[in-house]
Amino acid sequence: MTIAYRHLMESSELILDSLRRRMRAMHSLYFDAVATMDLSHVNQRSHEGALPIAFCLFHYTNMQDASFMALTGEAPIWGPDWQARVDMAIDDHGKERTVEEMVHQRIGDYEEFCAYQREVFGRTERWLDTLTVEELQRVVVPRPLPPVVANTYSARVAGDEGITVLDGVECWMYQHGLRHMGEIELGRGMVGLSGMTS
Repeated sequence: MTIAYRHLMESSELILDSLRRRMRAMHSLYFDAVATMDLSHVNQRSHEGALPIAFCLFHYTNMQDASFMALTGEAPIWGPDWQARVDMAIDDHGKERTVEEMVHQRIGDYEEFCAYQREVFGRTERWLDTLTVEELQRVVVPRPLPPVVANTYSARVAGDEGITVLDGVECWMYQHGLRHMGEIELGRGMVGLSGMTS
């Protein structure tokens, strides 16, 4: 093994370790958030045209579930059984819908939603624990990027060959999750709760 290759592998292992720790930290923020809110907080709309916290919670969790499928080929956890348990007002993460539609999103059973969130986040963390440096480089969406992806943030991040597993985890799971946590923190302030971090 050359010195350069050894340094490359060590750097890649550092990136993978950091990714695992950052995902766990972000998930912990979501767990703290849901533990300090109730159904009245998450379903409340602070003003006309504002999305309820319920939208961000379900949208991000359900999108991580869908992203997991795109990255691994495994079926999503969400399906008719979970919809019956959680009773979302709109059985859709809302990525392709308008704000005007999604202002009506509400969670029916909060405890069941929290159970779904734990299932999704736990599966992602277990998968990340088994992920190899080589797997990070696998292309999951090759160029030319399809229209549904072409205008996304991950398309801006993608390399010459397309979107890799690393790009997908960073964009679809980590950065997407932080974006919505910021919205949740703003929403918490509007329903009389404190933020999550200083």
